[in-house]
Amino acid sequence: MNNPSFFDEQKEQSLIKARIVEKYFWAWAKVIIPSAKNAGCPIAYIDLFAGPGRYKDGSKSTPIKVLETAIADLDMRSMLKTLFNDANSEHTNSLQQAIDAIPGIEQLKYKPDVMNFEVGDNIVQAFSQLNLVPTLFFVDPWGYKGLSLQLINSVVKNWGCDCIFFFNYNRINMGLSNAAVEEHINALFGETRADKLREKLQPLKAQARELTIIEALCESLQEMGGKYVLPFRFKHENGNRTSHHLIFVSKHFKGYKIMKEIMAKESSEQNQGVPSFEYSPATNMQPLLFELYRPLDELEGMLLDTFAGQTITMQEIYMQHNVGRRYIDKNYKAALNSLEAKGKIKAEPPANKRPKRKGEITFADSVTVTFPLKP
Repeated sequence: MNNPSFFDEQKEQSLIKARIVEKYFWAWAKVIIPSAKNAGCPIAYIDLFAGPGRYKDGSKSTPIKVLETAIADLDMRSMLKTLFNDANSEHTNSLQQAIDAIPGIEQLKYKPDVMNFEVGDNIVQAFSQLNLVPTLFFVDPWGYKGLSLQLINSVVKNWGCDCIFFFNYNRINMGLSNAAVEEHINALFGETRADKLREKLQPLKAQARELTIIEALCESLQEMGGKYVLPFRFKHENGNRTSHHLIFVSKHFKGYKIMKEIMAKESSEQNQGVPSFEYSPATNMQPLLFELYRPLDELEGMLLDTFAGQTITMQEIYMQHNVGRRYIDKNYKAALNSLEAKGKIKAEPPANKRPKRKGEITFADSVTVTFPLKP
């Protein structure tokens, strides 16, 4: 750990990050538990860079909150295995003490494992050789050492396993041009892609550079087998520059949809109900300029173009179109309601035969939409 003050207090960005992880852990566990019960296997939560049990201001770290969530739920109490690791022995000692002090910790069937190892090839090899039980894998390194495609794949390869990792954009951005850390950067992107990325980045300015780096990382994860990849951006306190990305990786659409809804609610901005998938503590919108970009209007045009001449349900539209875009379920329903009201599509059942909720006409997943042919 290069920054001894990092765990002094839980900053607002850390709270948002922790909240996203905690919400997804709960939702993931509730989806996975019935199948795990039928298979007669437990579920697991692994955090390889766990940190101490509490911040110095007394606030609880994510491992403590995960365990408290498990204690409060009957199924999780009897099914959840946990592994918390940190290379810093002060952190693991602090974490163990905090775990031991959790009220009801003895109710967990499986005692939490706290380990003190440097994350490297040995852990990757161990995970690669195991057929893991359904696992939520959280990786939050200080910089980039230990974070690799192989590490993520060693867990995500198995059924029911998803990964959330914190991506220190500043360090990765600087590391791409630093020969001293070339090995670590190559491990993250893959050597061939990393070399191509270094070439591509040379003429680019800051914003284009960031988009190119994140796209390269997402492509690497998808090629590895993580079909659904979803990044969430954190900006510095002044709101001018990106500090980190929280990146979700899954092989299953259901996990992607759940995480998308969670990240949408934690976004600091929404335009026409479309989330930014970004948290900026210094959000200072200029309403006039912001309104000039209307993403819901853009979605309407995309749907007319993409599904021209087709008859298709709302659910099929969402599943086929939303991956890789920041639109969520309710955005599609709003866009389709608008297109129907303008007479640009036909829906069955039509608006006058669908119920209202809070004064608005609903658009159920089963509603069938007929799009006109392109003019």
